Amino acid sequence: MRGLTGPDRPGGGSLAAGGTVMAGLAAFGLLAGGCSTGGTGTRDEGAAVTAPVERGVPTPGPGASTPAKTVDPVRLLKNDPTVSKRIKSDLKPCSVDVYPVDTSYGNLTGGTSPDVVINVLTCGDSVGIGTFVYRLKNDAYENVFTAEEPAVYATIDRGELVVTQQVYAKGDPLSFPSGEDVVTYSWTDTKFSERYRVRNDYSRAVGNGDGNAVEPTPPSEN
Repeated sequence: MRGLTGPDRPGGGSLAAGGTVMAGLAAFGLLAGGCSTGGTGTRDEGAAVTAPVERGVPTPGPGASTPAKTVDPVRLLKNDPTVSKRIKSDLKPCSVDVYPVDTSYGNLTGGTSPDVVINVLTCGDSVGIGTFVYRLKNDAYENVFTAEEPAVYATIDRGELVVTQQVYAKGDPLSFPSGEDVVTYSWTDTKFSERYRVRNDYSRAVGNGDGNAVEPTPPSEN
């Protein structure tokens, strides 16, 4: 492009100069054409263009994409020989076809299918009387955790099993336990192992521990 400046610009120079300019333009065209073709040119050595990266998308864990297989919790418990006769005898409908069981699905044992947590409750006051965890293995569910105690309940919290059990001292009414134990379990190899234990002691000021709680004062209508 330098040949197009000064006295060699079009209309201001000799034919010889014009020929030189045309030769330069032809050479420049060949050079530009060589750079624009793929396979050999200097542009092939440039920086590669990377695909845009999605940020903030968590990596799915084991079994995270597998939908939960709905089970019949009552049937599962009644067919389990490790469940006590006392629990099985309490598995009766509170009303027509409504059983006192809570069922949760989630990944606790690192398998390819969600695990099943079943809490058995009483019909009258919904107090937990048993907690059971089942893991799918070879197309059948196996019992991998059992807690048959009064006032026990289990939940799934970020891949861990959290079991809460009310603690009763002598003379405590059912509605006023002395405290609770909150135990967190993690799956290790073939069983659940305790990781954390928290004891919460309740205040005895409410109802003086006799179950006769003070009734709240109704709001004023004024």
